[in-house]
Amino acid sequence: MVSLDIIWWILFARIATPGPARILVSIFMAAMMLGLITIIVARMSRAGWDRVIPKFAVSAIFIWHFIGLGLLALIGVVAIPILLGHRIISRKPSAKIEQTAESAAWSRRDFLRFGAALLPPVFTIGLTGVAMYQLNRVRVRRFVLPIADLPSDLDGMTIAQVSDTHVGRFTKGEVLEETVRLVNGLGADLVLLTGDLINDALADLDAGLELARKMKARFGLAIIEGNHDLIENPREFETRVRASGIPFLLDESTIMNVRGFPVQLLGLRWTRVYGKGRDAAIGMEVRKLLEQRSAEAFPILLAHHPHAFDAAAEKGMPLTLSGHTHGGQLMLNEQLGFGPVLFRYWSGLYERGASKLIVSNGVGNWFPLRVNAPAEIVHLILRRA
Repeated sequence: MVSLDIIWWILFARIATPGPARILVSIFMAAMMLGLITIIVARMSRAGWDRVIPKFAVSAIFIWHFIGLGLLALIGVVAIPILLGHRIISRKPSAKIEQTAESAAWSRRDFLRFGAALLPPVFTIGLTGVAMYQLNRVRVRRFVLPIADLPSDLDGMTIAQVSDTHVGRFTKGEVLEETVRLVNGLGADLVLLTGDLINDALADLDAGLELARKMKARFGLAIIEGNHDLIENPREFETRVRASGIPFLLDESTIMNVRGFPVQLLGLRWTRVYGKGRDAAIGMEVRKLLEQRSAEAFPILLAHHPHAFDAAAEKGMPLTLSGHTHGGQLMLNEQLGFGPVLFRYWSGLYERGASKLIVSNGVGNWFPLRVNAPAEIVHLILRRA
């Protein structure tokens, strides 16, 4: 990314007319490049230097490098052959005509060069403004789920699912307070956190645990881990969460008495297998975990990765709660975007036979911008089918 920054810096500096436009482009590109280097070095060294960078600036750095550079690469792939072809087939006009055309076209050329040079900062700042508006907004998404053979005592049981809070770089302050207010306002029987409590830094773990402690449930709260929780130091994360006293399920189960009936929560540890074997490994871990299933209790599987649903449905689990996908993060509509490209299940309700899966878009963000994938708390009402 730094190499691409340098290449585009040189290119846009050459495009820009000498003067303010060239200076502005240089300031923007230098800020993006130095900001990225600062964030990378801070995370690698666990020094936390990136914490002093304002949220707007960090958002701009992420948007430029993950969206802006990608779009420019696509434009370059398309434009370079066209420009080369135009140069080859174009004929050189006579000197007199060229001089006339040149004098007439300079103002248009200057304007186009000026506009092209300013495109990166205008694009980045515009999208960053949208991102900043979104970062403190969370909706409550509601589902009423008919569950086959749901015990009559649990008819009407409510669950608040809070996933992917990513406490840290983009999720802090106001949005955390709003999340607590919304969750507590639901008065749910259970509050279940389905992974990625923190974004990456263990320095944010205390704030994440305090967030969980502030959430109120009538009968119980539980938490599982996600992949972002383990970025810095998996063992330290797991040790500190266990020591917090919050029910933390790592390939474990716990039974909570809800309305006088036992509800068994089975929490899947994050499966640290990547590549082609990931889904098979997840399925194996799910089947192993479900060996703990109690015949007397109503079971709910908590699995950060939604592909755990395949094995859960095979075993007849009535309800699985997942996150991880952020609803696809950047979606053109409900069916087109990163969600279906990367996952079989990416947002909302999925069913297979009598088994149901809920995938939450999540509350927080590792990337500041969402498109058609709003941040959410999920509220479930279970009904006897």
